[in-house]
Amino acid sequence: MNQTAIVIGATGLVGRALTERLAAAGHVERIVTLTRRPAPHGDAKVLNQVVDFDRLEGYAEAFRGDIFFSCLGTTRKKAGSRHAQRVVDLAYQYRAARLAADQGVRHYLLVSSSGADSRSRNAYLRMKGELEQKVLALPFERISIFQPSLLIGQREQVRWAEKLGGWLLPVFCAIPGLRRYRPIAGWQVAAKMVQVSRSRAPGVAWYRLDEIFDADNVRDDAAMNEPDGFT
Repeated sequence: MNQTAIVIGATGLVGRALTERLAAAGHVERIVTLTRRPAPHGDAKVLNQVVDFDRLEGYAEAFRGDIFFSCLGTTRKKAGSRHAQRVVDLAYQYRAARLAADQGVRHYLLVSSSGADSRSRNAYLRMKGELEQKVLALPFERISIFQPSLLIGQREQVRWAEKLGGWLLPVFCAIPGLRRYRPIAGWQVAAKMVQVSRSRAPGVAWYRLDEIFDADNVRDDAAMNEPDGFT
């Protein structure tokens, strides 16, 4: 199919696994990763471009492609404040999506969160819901939104809340009816995204919890150290 894929958040838990899988995918000829700092990749199909996320409009040409993957994200602690987190997780992602739509990208794929709701009392879930609502108004031919549960995997910086959740949630999820809320590895979300990007079905679709686990039934043996997705 010789498609060009664009990835933001390519150094994160999902984004790095996604880039690796796209590099091996037959339907993608070229992968452009947009990062704040140089993030070279060993595969010849992957082109890294450094951009200033505060001035994304100056890099409009970099958003020209066929498929756009938005895996960008940070935490309030790392960002320094809730407002700074919203800049990365909401403002940057929406502006990138708008540029991609303006450049004629047909398929937009977003990593959101389980429970995302623009009316939620939880600031994080409300922010994720707001982003979903904003991108749904953009003129993409197809939008695919992924709402995973707790993401687990190796990170450059240990997030102790996530690590504790990764230990405890599997125990609670052994209870009948709760298994669908079990933690999910970043590579599993990436595998589902690649799987969805291969299909041609138009329109808007959400992929939630158990719907994401069915992408790959094999164990991922690539033990990569995956930093947060805003390099």
